[in-house]
Amino acid sequence: MTTERSLSAGATIGIIGGGQLGRMLAMAAARLGFHTIVLDPAAAAPAAQVADAQIIAAYDNVTALGELAQRCDVVTYEFENVPVDGVARLDGRVPVRPAPLALEVAQDRLVEKDFLNDLGIATAPYRIVDAQADIEGAVEAVGGRAILKTRRLGYDGKGQLRIDDVASIGSNAFAELGSVPAIAEGFVDFEAEISVICARGVDGECAVFDPARNVHRDGILATSTVPAGVSAATVEAARAAAENLATALDYVGVLGLELFVLGDGSILANEFAPRVHNSGHWTEAVCVPDQFEQHIRAIAGLSLPTPHRTSDCEMTNLIGDDVVDMATLLAEPGAMVHLYGKAEARPGRKMGHVTRVHPSD
Repeated sequence: MTTERSLSAGATIGIIGGGQLGRMLAMAAARLGFHTIVLDPAAAAPAAQVADAQIIAAYDNVTALGELAQRCDVVTYEFENVPVDGVARLDGRVPVRPAPLALEVAQDRLVEKDFLNDLGIATAPYRIVDAQADIEGAVEAVGGRAILKTRRLGYDGKGQLRIDDVASIGSNAFAELGSVPAIAEGFVDFEAEISVICARGVDGECAVFDPARNVHRDGILATSTVPAGVSAATVEAARAAAENLATALDYVGVLGLELFVLGDGSILANEFAPRVHNSGHWTEAVCVPDQFEQHIRAIAGLSLPTPHRTSDCEMTNLIGDDVVDMATLLAEPGAMVHLYGKAEARPGRKMGHVTRVHPSD
């Protein structure tokens, strides 16, 4: 197996997770001459449709993980809720990039926010909530308005409960979250939500994409627009925070850092994802290289060129029935459509995305 040297064309990359991110990673790997093997329990997983092979098994299946390690030169993952124990079991047998530390930090909101704050990256105020009795004091401590969030396994708005004031705290609020460890996060009076995609190589060098301005609906990313329409100082602060985070994690690969922009242009970190990110899908249409190729380059030990953006753009997620009228989308000038190979369109399910390209200002 290759450990220190860069991978050569023909090497095999393992991807834990067979969703749309794994699919796009496999496509990028193929462009660079690599083979891919996907580990996912679903036989019809989107990534399996474009990868060279699939191991159909649970993410923590010891036998399957052993097979993946044996057949691959490097292993990565496409979502942050991969069981850490399984990934750690691989580490040492085959290079795992990013390393398990990134998963450990990102999987627990309390650990994540503590980690960010320790790096000097500010966040919204937060307090621990381990029981119904903790909620009132925690909400008051963060300013009287809060979002209750489960510490683990929350995404796309799931595992969250809004509290507008202490009087509105329901007697079953903790039970509504599943009676699991949580945090109360104070409301942030922000002017914009942005994200920055950062790639870091095995040599520690970083390459950062332009920040995107994001709009969420019902907790799910709706659009990402570039340029983000924020000041140069805000852009630089966002880039510096992402590089700081990647370096502290000794990260190899691409990560996404979500940020709130305040009225004075300063930033607060919301969360980070140790993987390629939905808000970076726009790079596929207007950047050379895009976020998926940068991730493959990084984990393969290859060079990371500074991304070159050719145009302005807006990426729109296609959610649920948004994919029904494909003929209209495909007829639209300047629109790049990418579908994820999912058979059934369900409410709230990401079925694809479309990136509308515009001349740069």
